[in-house]
Amino acid sequence: MKRKYWLMLMTLGLLLSVLVACSGGDSEKTTGSDDSSSGEEAATTEGEKVLSFTNPEVIPTMDPSLATDESSFVYLAATMEGLYRLDENAQPVDGIATDHEVSDDGLTWTFTLREDAVWSNGDPVTAHDFVYAWQRAVNPETGSEYGPYMMNGVIKNATAVSSGEAPVEDLGVTAKDDYTLVVELENPTPYFETLTTFGTFFPLNQSFVEEKGSSFATSSDNLLANGPYTISNWESTSNSWELVKNENYWDAETVQMDKITFEVVKDPQTAVRLYEEGTVDRIDLTSDLVDQYGTNEDYVVSPQTFVYFLKFNQETSDALANENIRAAISRAFNKEALVNEILNNGSIVANGLVPAEFSPMPETGEDFREVSGDLVTYDLEAAQEYWEKGLEEIGKETVELEFLADDDETTKTLVEYIANQLSTNLEGLTVKIKQVPKEQRLDLDTNMDYELQLTRWGPDFLDPLTFMNLWITDGGNNLMGYSNPEYDKLIEETSTTYATDNAARYENFLKAEKILFEDAAIAPVYQASRAQLISPRVEGVFVNPFGATYEYKWADVSSTE
Repeated sequence: MKRKYWLMLMTLGLLLSVLVACSGGDSEKTTGSDDSSSGEEAATTEGEKVLSFTNPEVIPTMDPSLATDESSFVYLAATMEGLYRLDENAQPVDGIATDHEVSDDGLTWTFTLREDAVWSNGDPVTAHDFVYAWQRAVNPETGSEYGPYMMNGVIKNATAVSSGEAPVEDLGVTAKDDYTLVVELENPTPYFETLTTFGTFFPLNQSFVEEKGSSFATSSDNLLANGPYTISNWESTSNSWELVKNENYWDAETVQMDKITFEVVKDPQTAVRLYEEGTVDRIDLTSDLVDQYGTNEDYVVSPQTFVYFLKFNQETSDALANENIRAAISRAFNKEALVNEILNNGSIVANGLVPAEFSPMPETGEDFREVSGDLVTYDLEAAQEYWEKGLEEIGKETVELEFLADDDETTKTLVEYIANQLSTNLEGLTVKIKQVPKEQRLDLDTNMDYELQLTRWGPDFLDPLTFMNLWITDGGNNLMGYSNPEYDKLIEETSTTYATDNAARYENFLKAEKILFEDAAIAPVYQASRAQLISPRVEGVFVNPFGATYEYKWADVSSTE
C-alpha cells in the first residue's frame, strides 16, 4: 500500500470528510524472482488458477453481525457484498447498489439495487436482506459489538434500538420495494457511502439465517454467499479453508481465480519453509526473518494504519484504577527499541492514538498525528515518579498484573519484552503473561475478564472518529471502565453540533485525544507495518487502508508464470 498516495488522494478531496476504518490501497507488488520454482506447486491444479496463503489464526466468526476482528472481516468481504465495494484505490464502486440519491438535508439516502444479484442458493438479494441484517446488528438480543459501534449516532434510532428502548422496526432503514433501500440518518454523514462497504452493513438472507438458528455461520454448509467467492471446507475451528469462485456472483466474469487456499500457520519458520517449497504464495515475516530475507526479491514492506496499545481494565484491578499507575506503565517501556529490535519490520513508535499519514487536517492538509504531536513517550524518570505516587495513593508497595495477549510467536516476543521492561523499570511490579488464541482473547475482552491487555485497532472508516469513539463511556468497544464526561461531549459534538463543520470536528478530536492521554486511559505502543514475502505470481490482491485488510475480488495469477 502506498500510504502517501492515499494521503494525497484525501488531501485533494477525493474522499471528502470520509470516516475511516480498517485498511485500502494498491495492489501487492513484488519484483521478479529468479527462483522459477517459487509458487510452482501452488500455481495450478488441473488447469485451475489457484493461490495459496497463510493466515495467523482461525477465523473467529463468519457472522457479519458478530465479527470484530481482521480475519473475520477479510473473509466476509471475500464471500459477501454490501451496497458498495472498495476498488484498488479504496474508492467505492458498485456492489449490490448501482446508484443512490441523497436528500437536500443529507439525512435520507435512497439506494437503487441491482436486480441480477443472487445468493449462492439462488435466492435474489433484495432490500429486505439489508433491512433484516442492519436490524439484527443493533438488536440487543444479537449481542453485536460492531452493530451499535457502527450505527449508533449514524442510523436514525440506532441508539434507542441497541439500548432496548425502541423496537428494531424503528431503525431508520426500510425497503421501499425489493430493489429500493431507504436509509434515514441521525445527522448528515457525507462518508456514509464508504461506510456501507464495511462488513457490519452486509445483507443477510433472513429465511436462511432463521432456518439455521444457532448453527448459522458455524460452517460452510451453514453460510450463504453473495460475493465473489464462497468459503468451503470450513468449520469454526478449522485450520484450513478455501475460497472458491462463486459462479452465481453477479460479476463472476471479473473473478479470475478458481480457488484461493488458506492454512493457519503460527510458527514463522514453518511459514518460511512452506514459502520456499512453493506451497504458499505469501507469508508474514518476524524480525529475525527480516534480517535473513530483507534482500530477497520477493520481500515487501506494507505500512498499515493499525495501532497497537495497552488497555487498562479499571474495573478488575485496583492498581489500574489509579491514574498515576497507568501513567507510569505508559511511559516505562522503550518503544524505539521495541520497533527497531523486536519487530524490525518497518513499524513505527506510536505516541498517540490516531495513526500517522492517515487523516489530514481539513483546512491545512497537515497530518493529524503531526498536529496532535507526541502525547505519551518513553520517559523512565517520569514513569518512576508516577509509579511512586501511584503506590502511595493505593497504599501498596507491590503490584501484580496479569498481561493478556494473543498466542502467536511475534506477539509472544513482544509481550515478553514489554513485561520485562515494566518489571525492571517499575520497582515492585510483577507482570504475569497470559497468552491465548485470538478468539479466546476477544471473548475475554468482551467479558472484561482481564487486567492489562495488548490489543490493536485498525480504522473502519476514513476519519479520526473511528479511533476516538472507542472510548466513550459505556461504548461497545470501551470494555475497560474508562469514563470522562468532557471526552464524551467532545466526541458527541463531532457527529451532531459540528457534523457539517469539519474544521470544528477536528479541533474536537485534537482536544479529546489529549484528554485520553492526560487520563492515561490507554498506552500507545506502535503503528504496524507488515513485512512479507510475496510471490511474483500474485496479482490484483489489494491492501485496503480501512475495512477488510485484503481485497481478493480482482486477484489473479501472473501471466508470466
